[in-house]
Amino acid sequence: MPQPAAIRSVQLWRWLLPAVALLLASGCGFHLQGRIALPKSLATVELDAVDPQSDFTHGLRASLESSGSELLEPPGTADSATIRILEDSVSEMLLSVNAANVPTSYRLTYAVRFTVTVAGHELISAEEHKLVRDYTFDEATLLAKQHERDVLSAALAQQLVDVVMRRLASL
Repeated sequence: MPQPAAIRSVQLWRWLLPAVALLLASGCGFHLQGRIALPKSLATVELDAVDPQSDFTHGLRASLESSGSELLEPPGTADSATIRILEDSVSEMLLSVNAANVPTSYRLTYAVRFTVTVAGHELISAEEHKLVRDYTFDEATLLAKQHERDVLSAALAQQLVDVVMRRLASL
């Protein structure tokens, strides 16, 4: 029994729309973020961090592993690369208060300073990166605003991981 034209039209659009969307997305330069290709000198890496439990350190460790680097847990051999995280800090600064002297906005700053050495040769001398974001504050929604601050801090840490990974890939 032949299908009505309306059903054939719906079936055609079901396949045609995703194909057109895919063509448009590929035409605009969009591509999925993949692994960052690191140089061979970073095949084995020792990560020496001031705070091994920070969001930045966890993110950097995961990014290095996904890029194919082997992380050495006890300090490694002389031919491994060492990434030293000299500073990994989050600071908060009050920006404004209302008429009742209650805080209404803050500035969150995430700062990272690191060096990279391979076999005693310094490839990257102490280099600092900072990201700054402002956010509003409301005492009535204290728990939500504290959660917003934590989420914002984690997002800044991940953005800094991306910056450092691009810097490492440029070696």
